[in-house]
Amino acid sequence: MFFPQLTQLKAMWKKVQTQPRTTKQMGDSAEDVALDYLQRSGLRLVTRNYRTPGRGGGEIDLIMNAPDGTCVFVEVRQRKTKHQGGAAASVSATKQRHIVYAARDYLMRLGHEPACRFDVVVMDAAEIHWLQAAFEAPF
Repeated sequence: MFFPQLTQLKAMWKKVQTQPRTTKQMGDSAEDVALDYLQRSGLRLVTRNYRTPGRGGGEIDLIMNAPDGTCVFVEVRQRKTKHQGGAAASVSATKQRHIVYAARDYLMRLGHEPACRFDVVVMDAAEIHWLQAAFEAPF
């Protein structure tokens, strides 16, 4: 899918990468770029950085609603280079389990279970890719 603002987002992401920052600041900036990209694609933000209570839980970077009502749990990953598989390869099975755990907690608190999916937005170098339904969870 091509969006006229994609060039603008890529430029913003490239600028973010070149600024000296902490890992936390880089992650927050990557989430900002991903959020803007997804909102321009028609998704609506529900909540950001949803965390389960207690230790050993999970965290979801972005929870969005798609235009069709699907609840979209989004993991944002960024890497400066594509070495060692790039950002997409960093979403390990363990990371997926933590995201699914947090999604289950969120859905329990929601009180109903809408259609949902797990997406990943990856940023490697100056490239942004939205991987829809990147992995599944046995509900």
